[in-house]
Amino acid sequence: MSATARLLEFAAAALTLPPQVAADAERLLADTLAVGAAGASAPGGAEVLKAARGWGEGRAARVLGATELLPQVSAAFVNAFRIHCLEWDAVHEPAVVHALSVVTAALGAAIDARGGCDRREALAALAVGVEIAAGLGDAAASPLRFFRPATAGCLGAALAVARVAGVQPSRFADVLGLAYSQCAGTMQAHVEGSIALPLQIGLAARAAVSAVDLVQAGLTGPHDVIEGPYGYFRLFDEGDPTALTAALGERWRLSEVSTKPFPSGRASHGVLGALRELRREGLAVAEIERIEALVPPLVARLVGRPFRADMSPASARLCLQLLAALMLTDGLIDPRRFIPSTFADRAIAGLAARVDVSVDPNRDPNALSPQRLIVRRTSGLTIERAIPASVGSPCAPMPPDLVAEKLALARALAPLETCPDIFTDASGYFIRGR
Repeated sequence: MSATARLLEFAAAALTLPPQVAADAERLLADTLAVGAAGASAPGGAEVLKAARGWGEGRAARVLGATELLPQVSAAFVNAFRIHCLEWDAVHEPAVVHALSVVTAALGAAIDARGGCDRREALAALAVGVEIAAGLGDAAASPLRFFRPATAGCLGAALAVARVAGVQPSRFADVLGLAYSQCAGTMQAHVEGSIALPLQIGLAARAAVSAVDLVQAGLTGPHDVIEGPYGYFRLFDEGDPTALTAALGERWRLSEVSTKPFPSGRASHGVLGALRELRREGLAVAEIERIEALVPPLVARLVGRPFRADMSPASARLCLQLLAALMLTDGLIDPRRFIPSTFADRAIAGLAARVDVSVDPNRDPNALSPQRLIVRRTSGLTIERAIPASVGSPCAPMPPDLVAEKLALARALAPLETCPDIFTDASGYFIRGR
């Protein structure tokens, strides 16, 4: 059996999630929906909503952080944008894929438009979508060229939606093919700190829902889209398709997903977590002479950009120099600080200038850990911290106080009209429908 055939068999199969995987699905779903509600207030949000309102008719679905209903493709687009726009969404680190973002948005819109879904079916579809999205990234051996959370996320989301939409298993190959035919999004938006980055997540969710709609309308798609001559592992990533399918249904990658304590690029979290602890231990800004972060090449590539007074909010979330300065000054990362007055603050700029990002000997093109932090003090003393894993990863879970801090900030950022169920009964909100 080919890797593609095995993948499709898994995607369409009747599944019962192990209890721990089901519990992880509910935990990560709650985190993702809270982040999406918070994203309703992010820069560009009004423009995204305005654009989505014009995308035709169809069965309606809810929008995170709003009372408005939109056609399900539009709701999927807006919700995916909101989930990713603050850089606060969960990520599978070995895959370098925000594995829940596209899947949750597309699947949630599909469930909502259909008036609800059985809890076990909804969680199984979520886990299948995350498994495929994270598995595609996990099997990649090449550095990021395309924006993997969007490309891999689109394929996982489309098959997740197909499960709850009642698509016949014989048509799953068409769903996968039509989703693949719409895959897009490169790392150029990341390099430039462009709002196009979360827009790519939104477009991937819209494509996932559209692929199912197209199949249900009777259309077909290409079938050999994973291993074919112009398939995923020829165009988007180089890798081994069998690594994607080797342990399907046994090794649930959903339980390997990391949650993000701070609304910033995941690659910044190792250093930010260490600085947060040092600040709580009494380290003062005035006694810092220099900070050096020794990080893998991917971390330097993603968040090693220099601080600039004219940077955009999207770029600020990906600038470790600025983020370190804010953590040391404020004790947290608040996206409301990503504004021109902050970038023009001489104290912030001066502290950011004392942060160096250096590449360590790690040559894994997809590694985010381990990292090391060196703080040189004006007294001549040096503090060194090894960072084997970033806080929020499965081997370094977020402590309760940090979980509460994240939830409180998400509540503060979410508009008042946000359905409170997102913060009190996330899985219920997700499966009940409007």
